Amino acid sequence: MDLVPHPPTGPGAAAPADELASLEPPDALVRRYEASGPRYTSYPTVPSWTDAFGPADYAAKLEEAGRAGAEAPLSVYVHVPFCRKLCTYCGCNVVISRNPKEADRYLDQVSRELDLVAVRLGSRAQVSQLHWGGGTPTFLDERQLERLWKLLSGHFQVTADAEVSVELNPAVTSDAQLAQLRQLGFNRLSMGVQDFDPDVQRAINRVQTAEQTQSLLTEARRLGFGGVNFDLIYGLPHQREETWAQTLATVLAMRPDRFAVYAFAYLPEAMVHQRKIPVAAMPSGPSKLALLRQATRAMHEAGYRAIGMDHFALPDDELSVAQGKRTLWRNFQGYTVRSALDVVSFGASAISDLAGAFAQNASDLPDYTRALEEGRLATARGLLLTPDDRRRRALITQLMCNFWVDLGGDGASYFAAELEALRPMEADGLVRLSGTELTVLPLGRFFVRNVAMVFDAHLEEARRRVVFSKTV
Repeated sequence: MDLVPHPPTGPGAAAPADELASLEPPDALVRRYEASGPRYTSYPTVPSWTDAFGPADYAAKLEEAGRAGAEAPLSVYVHVPFCRKLCTYCGCNVVISRNPKEADRYLDQVSRELDLVAVRLGSRAQVSQLHWGGGTPTFLDERQLERLWKLLSGHFQVTADAEVSVELNPAVTSDAQLAQLRQLGFNRLSMGVQDFDPDVQRAINRVQTAEQTQSLLTEARRLGFGGVNFDLIYGLPHQREETWAQTLATVLAMRPDRFAVYAFAYLPEAMVHQRKIPVAAMPSGPSKLALLRQATRAMHEAGYRAIGMDHFALPDDELSVAQGKRTLWRNFQGYTVRSALDVVSFGASAISDLAGAFAQNASDLPDYTRALEEGRLATARGLLLTPDDRRRRALITQLMCNFWVDLGGDGASYFAAELEALRPMEADGLVRLSGTELTVLPLGRFFVRNVAMVFDAHLEEARRRVVFSKTV
């Protein structure tokens, strides 16, 4: 089984995505399936990766990826870790700074990394997806934004139909920065919103007004940005259904193309700064799920369709169209319609995914800098995927994107134990098994992580190493 999605055919075709909005799982079902588990932005998941995979392994995989040929598209990601202040809910790798010179020094290292990677990729330089994330990419001033773009364009050619996206914080992004990003070639953007309630914002140290957000969105529309996404988070301290309703009404009135509605992953053991969050004020259990139900209903009533695990998009958005054809795709940057199978990433903690391997750079900025100043790749850990890993990865990717998968001709025997483990979920109305086809039903989409966990051969080992967030 490869990673190419299969188009819907016959009676196994998926139900309309917006049927999700009409279903509300009973509390007993939530209690039964509430567990700690991965979000499956990768498979095998990060806890299974090892520092036995190092710079030499990554170099070899880059060279292997380069042999795919000059026309094979790539996805490129750049991590900009800097933020002016720390949001206490954040789970990303960030560096808090107000010194713009730190960004100049960081771009020096990214330039070195680009040189080391490009020579190994050889003629393979076509990019169909480019994403800048963080941190806060607009921590970079206009000169630095242009410098980063020129560094990339010195090694890669962005295709005419490429998806070129950037993450923005409306509270720190100027109209001039936005205009420059559009001029450079960016055509998609994602804005962090989380929640507009003042009590919530103070609790998570992320103050951002609706007026700032609307102003940036209006300017983005004027400049011609499409595929505009808002990030929302439920499960934050002081969130209540009444105030959450106000946030939902406000963002829906702005009418972005897409929403990502994430459950807050409270992991104070791994994210020490999350210990500042007032735990007693956090909704949990049924109260937290009620916020998700509320968001789902509001999105549905406003005309948005449920996409993948936790996203919503307008019916004519390319993500909606792709899910209808079962060609929706997912990588570390999120859901996409682009078919680049290899992701090459740059910057501290950045993760590359190519030629059947994962490779992650050092997360600590001094370690990342030291490696590149010494003329070597900054790979700190990774994993070579086995044939079984690749097969399960393809399956899990399909489930997380399109809620359907064909297990293949030998699927009934290869996954006999997993199919047996799915029987209780089938009895609960979460999935349908038909021959070699597995369909996640509308009710089951609330629990799609649980379905994916059945096929995770590394799960128990990973659970011994880390604590995952709750699946519901």
